[in-house]
Amino acid sequence: MQSRREPTLADVAKVAGVSLTTVSRVLNNRGYLSEATRERVAEAIAELGYRPNQVARALHGKSTQTIGVIVPTVALPFFGELAVEIEDALAEHGYRILVCNSMGRADREREYLDLLVSHRVDGIISGAHNEHLEEYRTVRMPLVTVDRDLSPTIPNIRCDNKAGGRLATSLLLERGARRPALLTSRSGPHNLREAGYREVLAQAGIEPIVLTVDFHTPDEERAHLINEYLDEVGDIVDGVFATDDLSAAEVLEWAYTRKRTVPDQLKVIGFDGTSAVRRAMPGLATIRQPLADLARTAVGTLLSQIKTIADGGEIGGGPATPIILPVELFTGRTV
Repeated sequence: MQSRREPTLADVAKVAGVSLTTVSRVLNNRGYLSEATRERVAEAIAELGYRPNQVARALHGKSTQTIGVIVPTVALPFFGELAVEIEDALAEHGYRILVCNSMGRADREREYLDLLVSHRVDGIISGAHNEHLEEYRTVRMPLVTVDRDLSPTIPNIRCDNKAGGRLATSLLLERGARRPALLTSRSGPHNLREAGYREVLAQAGIEPIVLTVDFHTPDEERAHLINEYLDEVGDIVDGVFATDDLSAAEVLEWAYTRKRTVPDQLKVIGFDGTSAVRRAMPGLATIRQPLADLARTAVGTLLSQIKTIADGGEIGGGPATPIILPVELFTGRTV
């Protein structure tokens, strides 16, 4: 019966008929070893299916070639596609990823952050939405964020949210909306999509209507709240800028059940433009984020930090200027 125990370095040494030190030297390509010895060790590794212990490698100061990625959940199209793009970009450089879904819980994000640090990943890319987690300030490894302000010293890769907000709101007004509402997860100065919306309305002399449903609201409750808020303002609102496409889909469903024709009686535009949503709702007007560029820029920034440390340098300590990438307007058929 085959053992279910993972083979160890000692097992490899025994099968190859060499010492532990010799196996270690082969794995790390150190010192002079005959080709015959290297072949015996390689054959033993293949026979046993031995996998190097990445944590042990890290404890010896070696790269694990692994990056941690923290997102709210890959079940959401934006974060699922972002994780795929990050994985693809890292694979080109020989790195693997560990994807951690925080599920909107700060305690779970803290646990995953501790797990990634304790497993000595080479770096972390965070796109989760929990705010004010002080634990990130104590991380002493390469770290970048995607569309998330964690600290002035941590590089933040994001799309031009404010420009996107302006484009979406301007399109609603151009197509005839006179009282467009904003549907967003959190209202405040950090919401740059909201800032773009308010800026355009201020220039047009229109009073803003801001509806907020928290990002982490469960799906069923979320749909109920959106319907409730839209029922309250439905008599005056003739357009909605939803700051994500799934919320825009909820608005379209509300319009359908309330017999409001789109775009004649209600104009709707979303934000993100993921492949999954484009396939499901090809006519939805939206602001497309450059997902592949966001992922590759985040990976490039992180690998630059990793190289700096490998070369004996230090990272952090000074302010990190956000890297802002352009968005694209897709007019669709809902405006």
